[in-house]
Amino acid sequence: MQTLTTQAELDAFCTRAQGYPYVTIDTEFLRERTYYSKLCLLQMAVPGENEADAVLVDPLSSEMSLEPLYRLFRDTSVVKVFHAARQDLEIFWNDAEIFPTPLFDTQIAAMVCGFGEQVGYETLVRKIVKQQVDKSSRFTDWSRRPLTEAQKIYALADVTHLRGVYEFLKAELERSGRTAWVVEETQSLTDPAIYDVVPSEAWRRVKTRTNSNKFLAYLRELAAFRESYAKTRNIPRNRVFKDDAMVELASTKPTTQEDLSKSRLLL
Repeated sequence: MQTLTTQAELDAFCTRAQGYPYVTIDTEFLRERTYYSKLCLLQMAVPGENEADAVLVDPLSSEMSLEPLYRLFRDTSVVKVFHAARQDLEIFWNDAEIFPTPLFDTQIAAMVCGFGEQVGYETLVRKIVKQQVDKSSRFTDWSRRPLTEAQKIYALADVTHLRGVYEFLKAELERSGRTAWVVEETQSLTDPAIYDVVPSEAWRRVKTRTNSNKFLAYLRELAAFRESYAKTRNIPRNRVFKDDAMVELASTKPTTQEDLSKSRLLL
């Protein structure tokens, strides 16, 4: 099991990957303590059964740059295969304003092939590849080093089984003539607007039952402040104040420090 820790090693693997029709990719990240996701591990695999055909990449290594990966992303002759790609793509967009092209999302493809909406990776592996995915390391703190052997095996399985899932779904789509459907559905994932939250529009993500113009005006300002504050300091939105606290403030409209102290949701 190979872990790449330098740009030179990643460059060599990505150069090799450019000779294959596709590469499967997954990420492990943390977001509990930051506004932006922190990329902690990258997994990649090309077609084949050899140990060198699937690797782990350590982006936390001081000698690592992801530029070779982004070069691969720009190579339109190689399909970049993800499962439920949105959170992965957000990381790459925020880091380098780049999307992998062409992109194949097996969750979208599986929906088109009749496996249901938002079908999980484990389900597809079980039904298509006839394998079980070990989820014992699912809630790992991926920023800690060194990684255990179990963590590495778990992470690598997210791209090795994905090869069989992709090849099956690709064949099904070609057989049914629905490849274009997946291409169309996938295009929405490469719209920068879904990853760039404009502070003045952040209020739209807050669930509320009140449509009062005055209430919504307060909510817009509060949500804009929270978004800007969280972005600038790279902290989670909820560390500023939670949605329910924001809705309460928009409803009660406190004007003094004493008024604010009465809110139990801000404690």
